[in-house]
Amino acid sequence: MLVSERIGQFFLEGESGRDRLEYTEYGGGDSWVVLIHGQLMPRRMQQPLARALAAEGLHVVTVDLLGHGRSDRPADPLAYSMTAFAEQVVALLDHLGAPQAVVGGTSLGANVSLEVAVEAPDRVRGLILEMPVLDNAVEAGILAFAPVLFAARFLPFTVNGVRRLTRPVPRGLVPFWVGIVLDTLDQRADSVAAVVHGLFFGRVAPSSRQRRAIQAPALVVGHPADPIHPAADAAMLAEEMPHATFVRARSILEWRVAPARLDRAAADFATACWRSPRASRRTRPRPGA
Repeated sequence: MLVSERIGQFFLEGESGRDRLEYTEYGGGDSWVVLIHGQLMPRRMQQPLARALAAEGLHVVTVDLLGHGRSDRPADPLAYSMTAFAEQVVALLDHLGAPQAVVGGTSLGANVSLEVAVEAPDRVRGLILEMPVLDNAVEAGILAFAPVLFAARFLPFTVNGVRRLTRPVPRGLVPFWVGIVLDTLDQRADSVAAVVHGLFFGRVAPSSRQRRAIQAPALVVGHPADPIHPAADAAMLAEEMPHATFVRARSILEWRVAPARLDRAAADFATACWRSPRASRRTRPRPGA
């Protein structure tokens, strides 16, 4: 089923001034779903799931958070935190005139979704949380991202050199996920250092006490044999949250290369969230509407 796709943008006043963020809408209607990318990845990584959900009649939006994809990339670590990212998602909902949404994402996107549920619970219809990064991932996260921070801060020519190699490759000539890897490697040293620094030294996710208080229904997806996103974290989160369902993926690649089962689970979950009678806020008109 073909669905409409529209690219948009909005602006925020932030730590670094007026920042531009870009997003893509899929489908239409009032059953909103917001999908958030992983750390340093572009929103395009969520395109296959967004299209699958939109084909089920949902109105899906993918967004590049600040420092990612085609949004602005300030080189100020103060611009980056889980709280700031959550505020950007709420600002996106305000811009779209969406009173509520099912909010979800992968890795960083899952943690940001949790932050939105804590900071603005009345805006969250449900949560789709793939690969959350919690207590059991601390050591692996340090090992994975400390070298990235070091290279970007002290050896910037390495990051900028990779960018010069990857940027000219036409994305339309390579397989989809190869293109996503190339987009992820398309970084500026100053901004990637700021992103990793801001997240590295801030809180990674809401506390266990805060997670236990989240009342929104949640679909939590965990992967085996993934030290940065251990299945133990996903299972623990599903146990903590009072209205969560845990789904174990067969591997970290399942939702990338054989997505039918997990796409179906996500579509059924999001549709059920919109069928349930949760209180909603009055829709806010889009600026200029």
